[in-house]
Amino acid sequence: MITVLRAGPLTTVQDQGRPGYAHLGVPRSGALDAPALGRANRLVGNPDHAAGLETTLLGCRLRFETPAIVAVTGAVAAVKLDKVPVGGPVIEVPAGGVLEIGRAVRGVRSYVAVAGGIAVEPVLGSRSTDTLAGLGPERLADGMTLPIGGAGGSSAAPGGLPVASGAPGGLLGAPEPADSVVLGVRLGPRDDWFEVAGLFGHPYTVSPMSNRVGCRLAGTALTRTRAGELPSEGVVLGAVQVPADGQPIVFLADHPTTGGYPVIGVVGDVTPLAQARPGTTVRFRELD
Repeated sequence: MITVLRAGPLTTVQDQGRPGYAHLGVPRSGALDAPALGRANRLVGNPDHAAGLETTLLGCRLRFETPAIVAVTGAVAAVKLDKVPVGGPVIEVPAGGVLEIGRAVRGVRSYVAVAGGIAVEPVLGSRSTDTLAGLGPERLADGMTLPIGGAGGSSAAPGGLPVASGAPGGLLGAPEPADSVVLGVRLGPRDDWFEVAGLFGHPYTVSPMSNRVGCRLAGTALTRTRAGELPSEGVVLGAVQVPADGQPIVFLADHPTTGGYPVIGVVGDVTPLAQARPGTTVRFRELD
């Protein structure tokens, strides 16, 4: 078992999500930075779909009741084992060891994978926490315990990888989060409701009001060319919805499955937004 000593502001269990239920009003959810969670799982010998932990900005502190092999990826943050800084691709945690993922100094979300996976009860085939619908396990709280799957507790790193030692850990070979991102977007279905040149002609910044549901952007308001209201219609991951104030919102993993504001386009890959801190510059480019 893992005991949560410090949960942080928002630490959740995440895997690759629960696709196929949008018609029931259930979004996919899953890790916002799916490649980072996938890297962590591979480093400890788990399949990509194994559940791990997603932290937000301030990390978390965990005590392992049995020996475990752990990997931390995602945001650049200091990682300590029993208060000693560690690094390297894999961390060997002894029974009773306390692992602390510190404050993110670059990026937003860190991912913690444990050999054997986090073995909470799945809901609709996934162990992901859906912060909008309330499906899946609860967000972590101080004192909570988490079960580890049967492959945990090995005394050697999988695949001959060295255990951690030396400098503080971070992205483990992934590109560092950038101070600006460019998102490719396919226009539609309601691009004819706006002057679309504004979307591509002006930079935006990530708002502090962003969360797992959507990335709120601040900048030059998009100009409506058509008055009126829409009935609610289906929305997907990456949909760029434009509310009445003209400031775009890019829907992320826990997005609603329907919405009444017009969608000017859909972002092809929202992964960069998972590590985009408030104030990060965002620009759009049109995809064919």
